[in-house]
This record gives sequence, structure tokens and C-alpha cells, in this order.
Amino acid sequence: MTQNCIYFQPIGIIHTPFDTLDNMPIQPTGAKAVQGTVVVDDDFVPGLTDLEGFSHIILFYHFNRSAGFKLRVKPFMDTVERGVFATRAPRRPNALGISVVALEKSEGAALTVRGIDVLNNTPLLDIKPYVPAFDSPAVTAIGWLSKHAGKAESLKSDRRFVDET
Repeated sequence: MTQNCIYFQPIGIIHTPFDTLDNMPIQPTGAKAVQGTVVVDDDFVPGLTDLEGFSHIILFYHFNRSAGFKLRVKPFMDTVERGVFATRAPRRPNALGISVVALEKSEGAALTVRGIDVLNNTPLLDIKPYVPAFDSPAVTAIGWLSKHAGKAESLKSDRRFVDET
């Protein structure tokens, strides 16, 4: 396997009410009422210009408290082991997360968002506007999740992806 180094510079921090995994939603759909604040570093604030015109944004972040990975995992919504790339599990080869959240307010460096499902003080890597014409293709299959997707609204996180070694 070729090893190429890619470095990401966080552009800010995501603040949420979740300091631990205990009772944290596993997807934004289970966090509809949860409010958070995204604070962008001063150097990147000019990049927020015109963002207030969008109702939803996509947050890209680093699962900074996730150590290591396994290529087969038991996801939150199932009891069967699955390939990590067929899941949204946080322990991944590149610990990247994405969440589509509602943008409620943009004020200086701070974005108030709703529907946030990440741990407090998570490093923010990027923000993109959510555009249904670009981001909502006609989906015809969702694999093993077809029997489980509805669980995301009520399931909460547990410690299955915490490195206990």
C-alpha cells in the first residue's frame, strides 16, 4: 500500500452539548432539536460570506477521539458485522465525519446550527452549503440499512467504537 501523507488544518471547532458518547444521537436525524455552535477561526471568517442564505450546511469534521480502525464493525443500527465502508462508524481509516445541519444564524465567526450529532470540541475541517439539486440524488438502494434506517431517530451512541486497549 502506498503511503501518502495528507494534512488537514482545522478551520474551527464544533461545540455541542455532548461531552461524552453517553446518550449522544448517532445521526443528525436523531438530533433534530439539538443546537450547537460552529466557531470558525478568525483567518477563515471571510469564507463565511453569503452562507446565511442557505437553510442547511454540510459540516466536515475529524473524529478526533476515535483511535484506530477496524475494516469490519458492528454498526449502531445492527447486530451483524459489516464492512466499515458500508457503515457510518466513526473508527475509520481516515477518521472523517460529515453532518448535514440546519443553519439558524450566522454571526461573525459563529454559526448556530440545529440537528448536530457530534461530540463537543470536535475539530471542523470544512463547510459546504447543502443544495438539494446537487446533494439529493434519486436513491434506489440503501443496502443493509433498508431494514434499519428508521432506528437512527431513536438510537443513542454507546462505547462500541472506543478503543479499550
